[in-house]
Amino acid sequence: MNIILVSDSLAKSRSVALSQTQVILVALGILMAGFFLAMATYIVTMRFSTDLRNPHLRALLSALHEEDLKRSESEMRDTLNSLAVRVGELQARIMRLDAFGERLAKAAGIKPTEFRFDEQPGQGGAAPSPATTRDLTLPEFRQKLDEISRVLDDRTDKMGVLDSVFMDDRLARKTIPTTLPVSQGYYSSNFGYRIDPITGKSALHTGVDIIATPGTPVMAAAGGVVSTVAFHPEYGNIVDIDHDNGLTSRYAHLLKSSVKVGDVVMKGQLVAQVGNTGRTTGPHLHFEVREKGVPLNPNKFFALDKKDGMVPVALRR
Repeated sequence: MNIILVSDSLAKSRSVALSQTQVILVALGILMAGFFLAMATYIVTMRFSTDLRNPHLRALLSALHEEDLKRSESEMRDTLNSLAVRVGELQARIMRLDAFGERLAKAAGIKPTEFRFDEQPGQGGAAPSPATTRDLTLPEFRQKLDEISRVLDDRTDKMGVLDSVFMDDRLARKTIPTTLPVSQGYYSSNFGYRIDPITGKSALHTGVDIIATPGTPVMAAAGGVVSTVAFHPEYGNIVDIDHDNGLTSRYAHLLKSSVKVGDVVMKGQLVAQVGNTGRTTGPHLHFEVREKGVPLNPNKFFALDKKDGMVPVALRR
């Protein structure tokens, strides 16, 4: 091996020739020097690591240990904060679901003592043996929270559908004339064929007649929109209410009305007063229910609501 040396201090380059043996010896020397340097470093490190009284080493180890603890505490704090947020969200959703369930139970007519949402469900059993128990890992705990969240979403959706069904049913009942228009009185004529009090001939009576003193309040039998307020030669003063489901109700022979066309009325709202106008033999209220213009028996609708204060005479028979 020829080694050429070049330097600014030399007038000309020099060449050094090394044999193969010399090259091997130089390489071995370099390797041995590196090995002894590594061994010396290892011995010095082990010596200082076993000397716990060394203040510099203790300060270094303490600083590294504190840094690891701070990092671990920060990670644990972040994890606990995220889990606390998830638990808080689940608690809030459970509270909303409980309120949802109570409202549905009330709408379904379930007694509060039979189905209570504010009580923890009863659970129990024999104590498990230590061999069959273990602590949950953090990934398992997160998985449980995710499963609970999915179950709550599913239950909320299903209860929302039930609430919509109940709401539709409640709205439908409010627009069905199930309430007697007057709070006191008695039937003088029922629905169906009868002897007409004026002509004495058999004729279809398209409603029910309820005897009441003039001025007695007449209430809407169901919610709807007032479609007619007028005077009819036979019915006298009338008020017609459209219930927006093909049903209409008529209140006839009135003394006077308390509403006008286009008014939105609720079930039980005052609409008129009993009178003696039109084709009558005395003061009374003539009440009709029609479906698409076809007269129906009002007693069938009254039978849907047994909570009314007055039960028609026809229903007591």
